[in-house]
Amino acid sequence: MERPALLARARGMRFRRAVDGLVREIPAGRVATYGQIAALLGCPRAARAVGHAMKRCPPGVPWHRVVNARGAISLRANVGSMVTQRILLQQEGVPVRGGRMALSRHRWDGPRGSRRLRLAALDRF
Repeated sequence: MERPALLARARGMRFRRAVDGLVREIPAGRVATYGQIAALLGCPRAARAVGHAMKRCPPGVPWHRVVNARGAISLRANVGSMVTQRILLQQEGVPVRGGRMALSRHRWDGPRGSRRLRLAALDRF
């Protein structure tokens, strides 16, 4: 591999580890959006990168607590994982109706000591 490719890959690995670490902090019964995770990591336009990182998360990361901006379970090719996500959220006390949950009630505010995320797009929900 060329040096720029190696650097890009190393940055990608650091980003994925940061996503995994932050997602591990989401408590049971709470959810965060892909965009919220990206913003908390200082990359507010990297919601898709968070989604890609979640596809490769290691065991023990509560991946099911990350949902899309509408508070819905994101569509994916593996329908079984969507059902699994719904079941896991419901077991934690997050009601899922029509594939969506109330972000106003179940959104995680972020890690202790962090400033409350203030994005106009989040206030609509």
